[in-house]
Amino acid sequence: MTTETRLQKTVRKQRQILKDMLAESMAEVAEACAKKMDDHEALEALLAEEMDKAEYCKYLWVLDRHGVQITDTVTRTGIKKGQIGRDRIARPYMQRALKGEDYYLSEAYISRNRKRPSLTAVRIIRNDQGEVLGYLGADFDLRELPHTADQYVEEKNWLQVKGDPAIRSGLFAQQRVESAMDSQIDDILSLVEELILTRGVFHAKLHFSSSRATLWRVDNPYSYQILNIDELTDPDIVLAFRHQEYFEKAIVKPEKIPLVFQQFKSLRFADETVYLRAGSLNVVNGMVGLNFSCDGSHYMDYEEFLEKNMAFWFGD
Repeated sequence: MTTETRLQKTVRKQRQILKDMLAESMAEVAEACAKKMDDHEALEALLAEEMDKAEYCKYLWVLDRHGVQITDTVTRTGIKKGQIGRDRIARPYMQRALKGEDYYLSEAYISRNRKRPSLTAVRIIRNDQGEVLGYLGADFDLRELPHTADQYVEEKNWLQVKGDPAIRSGLFAQQRVESAMDSQIDDILSLVEELILTRGVFHAKLHFSSSRATLWRVDNPYSYQILNIDELTDPDIVLAFRHQEYFEKAIVKPEKIPLVFQQFKSLRFADETVYLRAGSLNVVNGMVGLNFSCDGSHYMDYEEFLEKNMAFWFGD
């Protein structure tokens, strides 16, 4: 059994809240539809009246008990003609209803026409004797639904991601080639440390194999800046960044930054076959990212990263 992640819990909670929010209105409309199943115009008028009150719904429609549409699709702007006779029986959101589940909110899917993430709610329409007469369907665009769950906060558990199998299969046929960054790695690491501590950089990714760095700054977090090897080896580059105190939201202790960078250096040079291609540090969330020559990637909290020695990564 797989363990549910925090992200999956957030999604599940959001879906349950939305399902509960829509349940009452879907039940009321389905009950009203049961009295009009032989009159598609009356059904469409009922759906249009409900659409005027529905705050988030995009489409409403009714199917017979065989899953064939018996109304045109009602939208906010009118009735979408040509939908009667449409067979929805094979659509994924119908499967639970066909098994007798009275009310079901589908998993999110990409809509066929607009290619946008959507949800469909399906309610069984029954007569007074409990017999299935058909199905009421309501489509929702995820962009238009309210976000009612707590904001997702990323977990800091160690995450390992396998890379390209083609690269892994040829791993032992390759060997590290010294890059321009390798030859001046100590000075470059010191420069990037300075940019973090005094020039507002909160996320730095060092691409050791391609000799560049990608930086994000607190005063312009929506854009990143790329420094090439010539810029990384020129201490004057610091003057191009506005002086800023170490970011108050940073959780990485300043004295730990050089230790993280020295660990990057050790991973870069420890083995000529399996070696660090790129390493990143985000001082706000405390996460370290690693990409190795085998194309495998690791993400972990910086404190956990500093606890790992070379024997952990490469064995004895």
